[in-house]
Amino acid sequence: MSSTTVELTKENFDQTVTENGFVLIDFWASWCGPCKQFAPVYEKAAEANPDLVFGKVDTEAQPELAAAFGIQSIPTLMIVRDQVAVFAQPGALPQEALDDVIGQARNLDMDEVRKSIAAQQEQEQQGQSPSDQG
Repeated sequence: MSSTTVELTKENFDQTVTENGFVLIDFWASWCGPCKQFAPVYEKAAEANPDLVFGKVDTEAQPELAAAFGIQSIPTLMIVRDQVAVFAQPGALPQEALDDVIGQARNLDMDEVRKSIAAQQEQEQQGQSPSDQG
């Protein structure tokens, strides 16, 4: 493994995501063919974007992390900005698509993202019945 990507475990995951405003996460496993195809693409993107953190989660070694994010199929790429998952998509992306996704994530207005999340959570809370109280 090269120094451009960070191996994420349940021990260092929260710290990595908290301390870095922009983290990409590749959920993968050694037995997964598409994961192996995606690995060099991900490495190349990591080299091209040295200001971003490129993390990898081995779903075999870290089943809790995979479960926490509801990872159903691998590889899955997730992008976390300011501790908010702004992108998550299964499948090995070609280089152009990955570059495009990174560019879009860079250009996101996180204030707008947080506003829409807050609005969404508000709607969800209003839609829930207070049956679990008392």
